[in-house]
Amino acid sequence: MVNSTTKIHIIGGGNLGVSLALGLSKFSSDSQITVTRRNIQQIQYLEKLNICVSSDNTFEIGQADIILLTVKPYQVDTVLNEILPHISHKILVSAVTGLSVDALEKKTNHAHSIVRIMPSIAAQFGESATCISFSEGSHDAGKKVSELFDLLGTALVIEEKLMDAATIMASCGTAYALRYIRAAMQAGIEIGFDSQTALAIASQTVKGAARMTLDEKIHPEQLIDRVTTPKGCTIVGLNEMEHQGFSSSLIKGIKTSFDKIKEI
Repeated sequence: MVNSTTKIHIIGGGNLGVSLALGLSKFSSDSQITVTRRNIQQIQYLEKLNICVSSDNTFEIGQADIILLTVKPYQVDTVLNEILPHISHKILVSAVTGLSVDALEKKTNHAHSIVRIMPSIAAQFGESATCISFSEGSHDAGKKVSELFDLLGTALVIEEKLMDAATIMASCGTAYALRYIRAAMQAGIEIGFDSQTALAIASQTVKGAARMTLDEKIHPEQLIDRVTTPKGCTIVGLNEMEHQGFSSSLIKGIKTSFDKIKEI
C-alpha cells in the first residue's frame, strides 16, 4: 500500500494538477500534498483543504517522495533546470503529453525513477482511468505510483507506445462522454423534462452503464441485449442512432484526435 507518510509535490497547478491534488486529498488522506503555480491566486483555496500552495517550484521539494509534473511540454526543460539541483533519487511522475520515459530519463541524467502517466480530471472524484508506463528499472516506483492512482479510479499499466492512444481514450474521452451527456440532456428537455432533471437522469444513466461494464467485465453489447426487447422502443432508438452515424462518428472523432496528437 501507499506509505502513510508519502509527500507528493505537484508542479503545475492547472486543471489537471489541481484535479489530482483534490483527488489525492480525498482518497489518499495520509499523503501530504504541495501544488506549485507561478500565479497562486487562483488555487489558494486549496489551502483550506490542507493542500500546501506555493509559487516556488522548489519549495520543500527535497522532502518530497513523489514529484508530479503536470506542465506543458514547452515548460519541461525550464522546470527541470530549476528543480534538478535540489533533488536526488526521487520518483518523477510525468503527465506531460508526448514526453517519453526515455527522454525524461536522459533529461534527468538517469538519476531518478521515471514513471509516465495519463490521468484525467475525473481524478478529483476518484474516477480517473489512469494509464501508466515505466521502464523495468523503475518497476518499484511504477508499482507505488500504480497503487496511488488506484485510489483515484482505475490504474492500468500499458506499453508506452500506447500512451498517445491512452491520452485520446482517457483524457479526451472525458470530453466525448460529457458531449453525449449534453446531447441526452437536450433530448430530455425536448421530450418534457426541465434541464436539471434531464441532466441528472442522463448523468446517472451513464454512470450506471459504466458501473455495469466495470463490474461485470463483459462486452457492452451483452448488456445492451438486456435492455432491448423485440419491437421495443430501445432497439428502434439504437437503430436510428446508427443510421445517423452514431458509432461511426465517434470512432472517426477518436481517430481524428489520435492523428492530431501525432502532430504535437
